[in-house]
Amino acid sequence: MSVNLHAIKAIYRFEMARTWRTPLQSVLSPVISTSLYFVVFGAAIGSHMQAIDGVPYGAFIVPGLIMLSLLTQSIANASFAIYFPKFVGTIFELLSAPVAWWEAVFAYVAAAATKSVLLGLLILATAFLFVPLKIEHPVWMLLFLILTAATFSLFGFIIGVWADGFEKLQAIPLLVITPLTFLGGSFYSIDMLPPFWRAVTLVNPVVYLISGFRWSFNGTADVGIAVSLTMTLVFLCACIAVIAWIFKTGYRLKN
Repeated sequence: MSVNLHAIKAIYRFEMARTWRTPLQSVLSPVISTSLYFVVFGAAIGSHMQAIDGVPYGAFIVPGLIMLSLLTQSIANASFAIYFPKFVGTIFELLSAPVAWWEAVFAYVAAAATKSVLLGLLILATAFLFVPLKIEHPVWMLLFLILTAATFSLFGFIIGVWADGFEKLQAIPLLVITPLTFLGGSFYSIDMLPPFWRAVTLVNPVVYLISGFRWSFNGTADVGIAVSLTMTLVFLCACIAVIAWIFKTGYRLKN
């Protein structure tokens, strides 16, 4: 089976170029908004709060804040990338082109994930300006960053196919992902919760992402690192399976 590298490169370059045409919205806006969290919760409030698991509060919340931006930007980048061709009607050119469905998905998702990872690293660099920070496991940190960006870019691709309006395109990130991230231990350890609410929180899949990512920084986690990695891979495989079904059935692609 041959791979159409020219098509993959063309889609990838087009999507990457689209980001640099709107740098204020794509890059500067999420960096500034996250920096405000660092200033308020890290530098101002964090200096008056007790350390959590031996980690200063300002440093403790950094992984959760990076994950918040990573999830929302991954979904936004990928969902808009596939929704816009549907909106203007150019999706039929892609469907009729001699390009395998997985090649097109790979290009779109790779571009969305690349932009999200770069943004996450930029936010991480900004965090060093406001809070004392260390990274005990940098390789694991990059691995979780890339896996999470790829997984939620796939999820965003699904949302972009499912959405039939700009309102639906924004509904899942705003009404589902953002609340799950805030309730998934971004600003606290779930070990601080009563047993009942801790058990309820473990149903939240974002908990495992934040916990694994935080472990790569501080060496502490709310759940085991193996569990966090397994949950991420399970969600990744589930998203791939759904996308394969979408292209097999033509769900909301041909109408």
